[in-house]
Amino acid sequence: MTTADLAQVLFASPLQPSQALTPEQIRRAVETSLCACGGDPARCAAYVAQEAGDHPETYAARMRWALEAVERAYALSLAA
Repeated sequence: MTTADLAQVLFASPLQPSQALTPEQIRRAVETSLCACGGDPARCAAYVAQEAGDHPETYAARMRWALEAVERAYALSLAA
């Protein structure tokens, strides 16, 4: 999965940007959220699209957080 895919899955999780999260917590949340979407990243992406439409005022900030969190949490594994 790409960084963008992982960020969409994280976006769909209940984690919040205000939490001090470890890379392990972020990776675990991605796995849990992906399982909740039936293992289909497209289902998570559909949720993200709905949230963007329903809450455009918070969408961009949350997606930026998700992208940055995923980049940090998966830095070593994505670089390999």
